[in-house]
Amino acid sequence: MEQTNTTAGMATLRAALADRVEDWKPRVQAMAHEIHTNRELSFEEVRSAEAAAALLADGGFEVERGTGGLPTAFTASAGSGELTVALCVEYDALPDIGHACGHNLIAGASVAAALALRPHVDELGITLKAIGTPAEEHGGGKVLLLERGAFDGVGLALMVHPVQDGVTYNPAGTSAQAVGRYKATFTGKAAHAAAAPHLAVNAADAAVLSQVAVGLLRQQIPGDHRIALYVAEAGHVTNIIPERAVVEFECRAFTLAEYEALLERVRRCFEGAALATGTTLTIESTEPVYEPLLQDTALAAHWTEAMDVFGKDTSPSAGITGGSTDMGNISQVIPSLHPWLSIPGADVAIHSHGFAALADSPEAYGVMFEAATALAWTIAAAAGTPTERARFVKAAYRRRTFTQEGTS
Repeated sequence: MEQTNTTAGMATLRAALADRVEDWKPRVQAMAHEIHTNRELSFEEVRSAEAAAALLADGGFEVERGTGGLPTAFTASAGSGELTVALCVEYDALPDIGHACGHNLIAGASVAAALALRPHVDELGITLKAIGTPAEEHGGGKVLLLERGAFDGVGLALMVHPVQDGVTYNPAGTSAQAVGRYKATFTGKAAHAAAAPHLAVNAADAAVLSQVAVGLLRQQIPGDHRIALYVAEAGHVTNIIPERAVVEFECRAFTLAEYEALLERVRRCFEGAALATGTTLTIESTEPVYEPLLQDTALAAHWTEAMDVFGKDTSPSAGITGGSTDMGNISQVIPSLHPWLSIPGADVAIHSHGFAALADSPEAYGVMFEAATALAWTIAAAAGTPTERARFVKAAYRRRTFTQEGTS
């Protein structure tokens, strides 16, 4: 580890890491393509998780499958150093449009970085973990794994996320919104729509009124807040007035306090609709709350310096204007990095069919491997900088102590 503290030593290590990424390119790209083809949804990523886990096992990692009681999670470990580093591997797709968020590229970048670092873990004095984290799109896999101890002892955690072209590679100052998702159920009374409509209590009307109320509310909320919803159920045939309607909705804001305040205002929209129609209302959470994303300043600086080597745009960012990730929950308790990976030529929005196609393009895989190299360089730099290393080790110790005291 001492030789990495010198400029020459770090240059030599960087070259070796880049060479290792190059060596693994064919197999990692094949894995990423396989994940893209699988299109497996949250908690159903059986083939995708196994493809990543098997490749890491071939690369010399000890692999535990089913981490945290989640069948499609895994932990691939190597080394025994006092500083534990986690690379997060995502692989779930979106309903209907597949990998329109590029999780196949996230998996590829993290796995390639882990494979490159594997021969150098003792030199760096690290314990390296590649953690397969299912259900990022819906379900909060990282939240569950965090709660169940999968990240215990981790001093820093990293991953990358693809976005459209033209986004700076400098993650400093960027974030992601808190989000909570809910199901509102209106219950009324059924009746024949022609013979006895006056005896009914129309739950579908309540669903419509709730949408109107939320639509009007949007005029009065800050520009960086978001509300989205859809009617999941509101009747089945025309001659029965619906007695049950279900509206799925979500709220987003860049701080938890703002998110909670927005949620309360949205709740009142649903309560008003129930009051106006005479229906009863229940609102229940459907997923864990995703917390805002915090970018570690030192890790962001190492990443940005690495991307400068590749000639990327690393100008200061105005910040990401929307989107959420369960990596936010990790970043609230572990120093983390979640930079943005700009795909050349991607002039369409994420979560679209066009972006799903671009996520399997040669251009996307090209920047995926640049990102893998930058991730490996970032970890090496952090592990080889004494002040930063001490901070990360101390952060892990403090969290471990706090957790033990909280459960004693």
